[in-house]
Amino acid sequence: MTESDMAPGPDVRPLPAAAFPASAAGLTPGATGAAIAPARDPYLLYLGRLGSADSRRAMQICLDHITRMLTGDRLDDATVTGQAQPWHHLRYEHTAWIREQIDQMDWSPAYRNKHLAALRGVLKEAWKLGLLSTDDHQRAVALAPFAGHREPTGEHVPDTVIGALIAACDADRSPAGALASAGLRDAAIIAVLDACGLRRAELVALQYADYDRARRMLTVIGKGDKQRRIPVNSFAARRLEAWLARRGTHRGPLFPRLTRGGTVRTRPDGRPWQMNPQAVRDILAKRTEQAATTPVRPHDLRRTFISNLLPQADAIMTARLAGHASPSTTLGYDVRPDEEARDAVERLRVPVIAPLLPDIPVDQRPDVAP
Repeated sequence: MTESDMAPGPDVRPLPAAAFPASAAGLTPGATGAAIAPARDPYLLYLGRLGSADSRRAMQICLDHITRMLTGDRLDDATVTGQAQPWHHLRYEHTAWIREQIDQMDWSPAYRNKHLAALRGVLKEAWKLGLLSTDDHQRAVALAPFAGHREPTGEHVPDTVIGALIAACDADRSPAGALASAGLRDAAIIAVLDACGLRRAELVALQYADYDRARRMLTVIGKGDKQRRIPVNSFAARRLEAWLARRGTHRGPLFPRLTRGGTVRTRPDGRPWQMNPQAVRDILAKRTEQAATTPVRPHDLRRTFISNLLPQADAIMTARLAGHASPSTTLGYDVRPDEEARDAVERLRVPVIAPLLPDIPVDQRPDVAP
């Protein structure tokens, strides 16, 4: 969820200035906070140590939400951020108040808990910097998590939609009738996302050397700099080979940026230019429009990969291929359609309707409808 997708929450009661120590006026409504050097800013240090751009973006949104709660500003006011704010002045009475404000928001339990995780993270950095005592830190982060459960977000992408997206790529041809380079590349991207369940950042970071063509294996560097190997099925391998026949075997990104003419875009030093994660979303938006299908987001293909793999492999194997640290995280990605659950229930055995004591006379048996 991005900040642009977030509707402003209900009016938030600003934390009274009297609730803060006298030296903590920087977080009272309307104030900007005392100047804090970037090298000792818990906000910047916490975000900087997160493993991926997506994680940094998500947790920055959470911390900025919390800042605006404290300052009494609207949650969507992007001019108010957590940078240079005196996080080290927060005590348990303040963090308990923050939790109360988060509880008022119309957010899922998981999204509320993400805000608490961000708050704990920035306070831990303040503690490591020596700005917050151990005792005050432990009290401030002693917040109960939010309970509850929501069904997984996102959509399951049917095979028919995958086929329509790739057909749209195949229809991308030059005036002479040859397959366009962008069509070959985009078809390979869609096939790999569908068959391997990669995150956007993982896909654009792939290098040519990361694909073992003989063994049909991808070596992926995921969150936390963790490496995993993912087999590529024959469907995706065919699309990859078609793209590589056009791309060539030179070093560089497996899926580089392309010029309008279909050639690989290069940097001033001659190296191929790597795509950014947003480009993957743009490619899918373009191809879904061409295919006249419902919108498909990159993470929907990841959810679909996990949902399709779970019936074929156990949760531990699926978690390993998805790059999750815990199978419980993987199970939260299961977005198989309700029809599959209904079919599974219908396949259950049907009990035989017969009395346990057949010697009871018929006229004395309970009147039970069949």
